[in-house]
Amino acid sequence: MDRTSHAVKSQIAAMGAQIFEVGLFKPAAQEQGQAVMIPRTWDRDTVLRSIPWLRLQNADGRNVYIRPKGEHDLSLVDDLTAEAVKRMKATGFSPAVVVETSPGNFQAWLKHPRQLPRELSTMAARRLAEDFGGDRGAADWRHFGRLSGLTNRKPKYLSETGLFPYVRLIEASGAPYPAGERFVAAIAARHEMDQNEKRHSRPTHSATTNRTRLKSVDDFRLNPRYGGDATREDLAFAVYALARGVDITQIAAALSRRDLSHKGNDQRQSQYVARTISKAISIVGDKSRC
Repeated sequence: MDRTSHAVKSQIAAMGAQIFEVGLFKPAAQEQGQAVMIPRTWDRDTVLRSIPWLRLQNADGRNVYIRPKGEHDLSLVDDLTAEAVKRMKATGFSPAVVVETSPGNFQAWLKHPRQLPRELSTMAARRLAEDFGGDRGAADWRHFGRLSGLTNRKPKYLSETGLFPYVRLIEASGAPYPAGERFVAAIAARHEMDQNEKRHSRPTHSATTNRTRLKSVDDFRLNPRYGGDATREDLAFAVYALARGVDITQIAAALSRRDLSHKGNDQRQSQYVARTISKAISIVGDKSRC
């Protein structure tokens, strides 16, 4: 099997969708009286059978893109550095697919533990882009990613030898990322809170312009900088909330929303929340004296 066929087969297998949308894009085609985008909707076998035609179109100047059709369990994070991909893996967000789209530039497909509805899928993609330095403009539930094994035909990548770089398949484990359940749960909680805020907010100009949304405890639990350490996440939230005048009872209620059964009985859980808030008060007090 040639390297193009091997790359395409490995990528679509790791993405795991049954039906794909393939887009062949050539901006200059309009000047030639051709369609700028040629769309196709294919199952896996048809994608593989179409590789010779895809190679022909690619050689004629078309960039080849792919995405799952309909709602799915993937998020694409575009325009990543190699360091960002390493950080993903170190914080529980190992991609199912990593593609090098041009030298030193990467796209990562992350596989969630389940299929997400469109709004949640877009929220997840945007959060991942923000956390790992990806392109937020390319973060939504159905963005195209490049199909590996072909060439990147953007003119800026044309080398002095007249060649375009190959879109290289770096990894294709197809595995869901370890932090998936926690991340998706937090995204869903954030979405529910946003919906509640919309339902209860006043439709006045002053309320719209003056209200500043404070970060919730879920924002801290989504942040990969804490490496999934729930104790660090809770303390960071408590410090943040106290510094912004949030009432202690509200902070305690937010911390208690997480399952604390591993801390012991109700009394031990309450003691954990109290210790966290006490430590946060100490930290905020120390900062105020600096």
